Amino acid sequence: MSRLASDPYREVMDRVGTVVIGAGQAGLAMGYCLREDFVILEQNDRVGDCWRERYDSLRLFSLPRYASLPGLRIGTRDCPSRDEMADYLEQYAVHHELPVRTGVRVTRLSRDEEGFLVETSAGDWRADQVVVAAGMHSTPRRPSYADELDPSIRQLHSLEYRNTDQLADGTVLVVGAANSGTDIALDAVKTHRTLLAGRHPGQVPVDIDSTVGHVFTPVVMFLFKYVLTRRTPMGRKAIANAVQKGLPLTRNKLDHLDAAGIERLGRIDGVRDGRPVTADGDVLDDVRTVVWCTGSDPDHSWIDLPVFEDDGRPRHERGVSADVPGLFFLGLDFQYAIASASIQGVDRDARYLVKRLGQATLRSTLMLPRVALE
Repeated sequence: MSRLASDPYREVMDRVGTVVIGAGQAGLAMGYCLREDFVILEQNDRVGDCWRERYDSLRLFSLPRYASLPGLRIGTRDCPSRDEMADYLEQYAVHHELPVRTGVRVTRLSRDEEGFLVETSAGDWRADQVVVAAGMHSTPRRPSYADELDPSIRQLHSLEYRNTDQLADGTVLVVGAANSGTDIALDAVKTHRTLLAGRHPGQVPVDIDSTVGHVFTPVVMFLFKYVLTRRTPMGRKAIANAVQKGLPLTRNKLDHLDAAGIERLGRIDGVRDGRPVTADGDVLDDVRTVVWCTGSDPDHSWIDLPVFEDDGRPRHERGVSADVPGLFFLGLDFQYAIASASIQGVDRDARYLVKRLGQATLRSTLMLPRVALE
């Protein structure tokens, strides 16, 4: 019998061994590995809504083998769409009877002499351990000059974009030429004149949807998961490059952009008289919509613990908090490997954390009074 959010639960919860925050692919993979004495808290109304909130045309890069979590293969023959992935995650939670509580937003995570206190919109939980598997890409990142654009220009971030109905009549400027930016530009050009601005991040040299691409995919996945890790010099270099420049275009190619009629520009350097200006000094007078595909930041503002670097990112070693025993993170970009934020990557990282969770229980019991709570 499923233990999803339709089950009744009290306003104030008893102690549980582990609270997992977030029921996306990372949280569900963690739940599959934990098996007992845990609960998964999800702020959305349905499991999979983290995918349903993305743009309509989104399609994963991964074939079914690599788009599946452990214990249940996704029921698609090709790279799944946004909705197929969302429905698969919901099916996964039901199939494995994972104790997911939906519609529960965590408002504060703290710790005292009794352990972790997880305060939520539906009451509080006490836990010996907490795995944070949410909030990784929830805050849109825009350049500082975005506020200087004329109010008549409609602005969207890629996290807010769904389809072309949101675009104003006239020219669309997509800022950011990586995977999301090129996806959205290819969508927008079907109905609008579309400009794409930003540095080209490079591209995978084969068509991933072709027969050659299907042969090529296992090699890439092996490299991303097992070779390009923080333990290898090659992996550390690749991760540093990806952090600085982003990952190369995977499905889309420059030829696709040109064939679709997308006009490619250089970097947008600022605003003049309310209009975007390129690094070459060209003023884009006729732009009516700007879609910022300029990245996103984590939102862990609800974590009231001393665990963050100055840039707001958690200090950790392979997802294990460096400051607070019993606190773990899963699904971080490049947590251990290039593949860490992918479905295949979270599986391996979840299994690693489960091994550390047993040790963390003992450390939490013995060291709890020593943890700085300010």
